[in-house]
Amino acid sequence: MKLRRTSTAMALALMVSSPAWADMDAAKGFLDAEIGDLSALSRADQEAEMQWFIDAAKPFAGMDIRVVSETITTHEYEAKVLAPAFEKITGIKITHDLIGEGDVVEKLQTQMQSGENIYDAYINDSDLIGTHWRYKQARNLTDWMDGEGKDVTNPGLDLADFIGTSFTTGPDGKLYQLPDQQFANLYWFRQDWFTDPKNMEDFKAKYGYDLGVPVNWSAYEDIAEFFTGREIDGKKVYGHMDYGKKDPSLGWRFTDAWLSMAGAGDKGEPNGLPVDEWGIRVNENSQPVGSCVARGGDTNGPAAVYSIEKYIDWLTKYAPPTAAGMVFGEAGPVPAQGEVAQQMFWYTAFTADMVKEGLPVMNEDGTPKWRMAPSPHGAYWEEGMKVGYQDAGSWTLMESTPVDRAKAAWLYAQFVTSKTVDVKKAHTGLTFIRESTVQHESFTERAPKLGGLVEFYRSPARVQWSPTGTNVPDYPKLAQLWWQNIGDASSGAKTAQEAMDSLCAEQEKVLARLERAGVQGELGPKLNEEMDPEYWLSQPGAPKAKLENERPTPETISYDELIASWN
Repeated sequence: MKLRRTSTAMALALMVSSPAWADMDAAKGFLDAEIGDLSALSRADQEAEMQWFIDAAKPFAGMDIRVVSETITTHEYEAKVLAPAFEKITGIKITHDLIGEGDVVEKLQTQMQSGENIYDAYINDSDLIGTHWRYKQARNLTDWMDGEGKDVTNPGLDLADFIGTSFTTGPDGKLYQLPDQQFANLYWFRQDWFTDPKNMEDFKAKYGYDLGVPVNWSAYEDIAEFFTGREIDGKKVYGHMDYGKKDPSLGWRFTDAWLSMAGAGDKGEPNGLPVDEWGIRVNENSQPVGSCVARGGDTNGPAAVYSIEKYIDWLTKYAPPTAAGMVFGEAGPVPAQGEVAQQMFWYTAFTADMVKEGLPVMNEDGTPKWRMAPSPHGAYWEEGMKVGYQDAGSWTLMESTPVDRAKAAWLYAQFVTSKTVDVKKAHTGLTFIRESTVQHESFTERAPKLGGLVEFYRSPARVQWSPTGTNVPDYPKLAQLWWQNIGDASSGAKTAQEAMDSLCAEQEKVLARLERAGVQGELGPKLNEEMDPEYWLSQPGAPKAKLENERPTPETISYDELIASWN
């Protein structure tokens, strides 16, 4: 008996003193409790991947690593569930801070300017790809994974499985950021109201065509007018939702591809070239050459002005009166309250909150009364142009971060995007980054309860939604100009044309400063000489001359027909 107790004590002591045993126990406990069948990998492959993390992390055990991201459901799951699990499995302590999106950019900008290592890794929008590529202050991940970071790069990372790497790759073909979460801005509508026989009959009688998913802005406008003031279930409803307060979040409303949705910019995927959705033109060397029409840009062109005029018109006429005084975060939950018929510019990041049990927009069986579909396009839009925005919050390692800290942070970045955990993470936050996750059978089963999200991400159409591209040379400096100038238009202080004239002029001041400073070398701006705007408006592509008719024939399509076309 004494011998047996001694043997047991020795075995326990060996288990405690052997990190591999203790770590794999932690890994197995994590897989049992948290992952289960929600993984693209078999259980054996999950354990093999966890063992790789355990082995790769040994030199960094005991380190305290700080990373930061904006506050959305996906990142909350990472910070509250995955970070503690990673620490137990690897011995690397992770402090994953959750702050506002603007604050993330500010911290990143401060680190770039000061060289001080504020965070060991950032999840920042791929909208900064042009900034990272030009300033060379973010580690080039392609070379990092083949060189300095090779020993901490997961052989099972499988970059080809990521659906957003085209967004995070520079014109040099190098990967600068690793996607962590993605969501698109799509069209959201009340399918139950759109298929109600009385609504369908009344709409057809008034407008002469079928009520359905709007293909263009003309139809969207008619539908907004039709539902605004209409009584449904004893309540007056609204035909549109948006927000308009002069606030930094107003800038995202427009830099997130609103101009290209109207038809500004050129054709091209993932972004228009040579003129992008911000209206910035680049030359054959990817050097920004102008933003105003006089330099070949399109920020103040007819299509851009039309986009702002429509935004203000719809906000004023068809949205709840309180919408004009709302910011992004306040406006987001409003459609779930059950009094809005449609929303042109709706982020799929809200899906997780939109499918909660008991909401007015949910059926008792857990299926939604609403659907999401591609956003309609404006009068200037042409086939081959991007038709919407896709956010791609992506892992970024700064050159100012010491190598050992960057390596430890890179391990965490790969852990939270790994095939082992990604399916479960996607079920929590509904922000897809991997093809293997999108195609997982669990999402086939859940698709009917997600209102079209799975169908969208499985469709070839998704490539027409993309983040800000590489034409934007300094996202932090330029992005802040948008909310200030468009805010003047939304408040009525300026006309749409005056606001966009001011915006493009201010963007060109920043471009000129970057050119004079030479801080971006041969990749930096090289402004064109100003010319008569008519010269550029008469050239093929963007900027496009003003259309005589900015209200083409309205078009709609049935939702079922739309889904069938994807399949």
